[in-house]
Amino acid sequence: MKITFLGTGTSQGIPIIGSKHPVCLSRNSKDKRLRSSVLIEKNKKVFLIDCAPDFRYQMLKSKNKKIDAIFITHEHQDHIGGLDDIRPISLNKSIPIYGLRRVLKNIKKRFFYFFSEKLNTAKVSLFELDQFKKFFFVESFKIFLLNVWHANLPILGFRIDNFAYITDASRIPYTTINDLKELDILVLNVLRKKSSNFYPFTLSESLGIIDQIQPKKAYLTHISHLLGFHEKIQEKLPKNVYLAYDELVLYSS
Repeated sequence: MKITFLGTGTSQGIPIIGSKHPVCLSRNSKDKRLRSSVLIEKNKKVFLIDCAPDFRYQMLKSKNKKIDAIFITHEHQDHIGGLDDIRPISLNKSIPIYGLRRVLKNIKKRFFYFFSEKLNTAKVSLFELDQFKKFFFVESFKIFLLNVWHANLPILGFRIDNFAYITDASRIPYTTINDLKELDILVLNVLRKKSSNFYPFTLSESLGIIDQIQPKKAYLTHISHLLGFHEKIQEKLPKNVYLAYDELVLYSS
């Protein structure tokens, strides 16, 4: 299974427009982050987790030309804002989108023109996920649902084989922690160093979760400029924990 990080930044990306923060001014390519999304390729099928506002540019950079299914973690703009740009790859077939009922209702409202027979728009099919079920199937692939919280909003992570992806989480229930055992690769969000009751995980909180789960390797994503410079943070991380960066490619069994 091939995993490509299309984007690893938080909702504003890095650099932020007009910001003079040192990280935003960095010349290191690893400090430049598009909004978070990941591409998964296995057995000639291509799955996308979240469709960020930078989707068009991300696909051009990755030289990928197709998507077989899209899994949505939640309905915030930085996770669905690029859906309109799937038009060129949905000409010959409708692309299935999987998400919670609340999320699909939001997509129907915001992208209402997708569902008009009179307009030449992206072709999609919506499939509701039940957060109380452990898994669902896409073709022959078994996808496990991971229930997590983004502040007071229930959202989803996804596990495929020994790879799991969680973004924007501020709390992970104990039952979900148990569903994350024996991972080769865990992808988990980190926002910044300082804590806040509203924001997703800080660095110490993410490292604490990783320590509970004990994956072989962990990669941090959904990163804010307030976390710091990529190279300086990486130097301080445990030996099996890495900051992800845009266009990073991983392989998992």
